[in-house]
Amino acid sequence: MQTLLRVSILSCCLLFTLVVLVNFFWHKPIFKTAEGNLNYIKHSSRADENAGLKKIQSKALGLKDYAVKNGFNSDRCFMIDMSIPSGRQRFFIYSFETGKVENAGLVTHGAGSITGGDELYFSNVPGSSCTSLGKYKIGNAYQGRFGLAYKLHGLDKTNSKAFERFVVLHGHSCVPADEVYPLPICPSLGCPTVAPEFLKKLAGYIDASGKPVLLEIYK
Repeated sequence: MQTLLRVSILSCCLLFTLVVLVNFFWHKPIFKTAEGNLNYIKHSSRADENAGLKKIQSKALGLKDYAVKNGFNSDRCFMIDMSIPSGRQRFFIYSFETGKVENAGLVTHGAGSITGGDELYFSNVPGSSCTSLGKYKIGNAYQGRFGLAYKLHGLDKTNSKAFERFVVLHGHSCVPADEVYPLPICPSLGCPTVAPEFLKKLAGYIDASGKPVLLEIYK
């Protein structure tokens, strides 16, 4: 009888542990590959799905107008939505021509932006280790401390000191290739840091472009 009781208790414990692990790690990515494009996957409702798509498309409209008027690449732009948790894809490669997100990946925010809550703090102050919101011109490539990197030039008052702060686009092995939500990913010192493999994809777009590529970090 006691042996049977122990077996029953052990079985319940194992079942509970399994349920906790499944609930902790089971999640749907925001985007999935489908015939070369990434399609939005709803999380909880059709309204959430539509709102996310409309936000991206609304931002893209403004960026295309800016790109055309200021001599940037008018085929594609990069967008980072800092309202999305770091464990989810929030770096988007957007095609102006097709009106779709062509690819997406994880990207860090600055350690100084962490408040302990869901909201991030943003700053343009040197030494703050914060992410700065605004539009960026992606500049020249170079070999930095972490390998391939691209200079970033802030185009707004909110990120005008990006070059001075050595805020650059680069890769780092601490950034996973796949989503890890609800876990966060590593923070940076203010740089938009991506997985090395994703940086290679970004580099393909940047290096093949005859004009500078426009990046916007927003929330």
